[in-house]
Amino acid sequence: MIDTLSIYSDLKESFGDEPAKKMARLIAQIYSELSQSVRRDDFNDLKNVVAELAEAQKRTENRVEELAEAQERTEARVEELAEAQKRTEARVEELAEAQKRTEARVEELAEAQKRTEARVEELAEAQASTERRLDSLTVKVEELADAQKRTEQEVRKLAKGLRETRQMVGGLSDTVGYGLEDQAIAALPALLKIRFDLESDSPFVRKYIVIDGREVELNMFGTGHKDNEKWFVVGEGKAKLSKKDVDRFQKLLERLKAGHVVGEHVLPLLVTYSTRPTIQEYAEQKGMHVIWSYELEQVR
Repeated sequence: MIDTLSIYSDLKESFGDEPAKKMARLIAQIYSELSQSVRRDDFNDLKNVVAELAEAQKRTENRVEELAEAQERTEARVEELAEAQKRTEARVEELAEAQKRTEARVEELAEAQKRTEARVEELAEAQASTERRLDSLTVKVEELADAQKRTEQEVRKLAKGLRETRQMVGGLSDTVGYGLEDQAIAALPALLKIRFDLESDSPFVRKYIVIDGREVELNMFGTGHKDNEKWFVVGEGKAKLSKKDVDRFQKLLERLKAGHVVGEHVLPLLVTYSTRPTIQEYAEQKGMHVIWSYELEQVR
């Protein structure tokens, strides 16, 4: 009697439930039929065939498992390739964006180049305009130089005429000044007696003296006595007395005192044809006496 349960259990491990059942029933049927007609040796041969089939099935299953593992590896590789593809596509997108930015930058540079070229054209035109203006200015400068030369020639002529005029005026001024001084020198003794009660020691003179190595002209100079004291009379003649004349005369008196040309008592006189009241007051504030030309006529 064949043990179909045991056969089923053995076959189940290799072929699964349903195939094992079918094969166990087939084997039981075959065994039942063979048990009636097949010898024991033939049955053993059948068992060997079945065993070989089982081994072949195992090898098939092993191959199937190998193929399954290979499939898994292939799928894993495919996944890796898919990921690599995604990264490649992302990189391609980045490169495309970079290309777009590069193209945009190239456009900007092209526009900037156009603007630069336009600016260069403007500068070239401005340079040409400047050069034209410089040429024009050069001509004008040359014209101005010629005009300057002519002006300098005229100025030299005017300067020469002015010097001659000054010499003439100076001569006239000297004539007027000396005439006024001559009148004063002649009239001062009597005028000093009347106005200041001062007795002259000798006639007044026009003289030159040297102070600190420099020659100084005194228009009127003389001495006199009053209350038994010696007085030094220093006079300056000016056709029209000014504030500057008063200041210069003040400095002259200071130099005379510093050089011991005069003593303690000094009588400063300013003889003039004309001056403003403010100038007369200014001179008197400095201790000077203004003598009018008509006063000289009155005492002669």
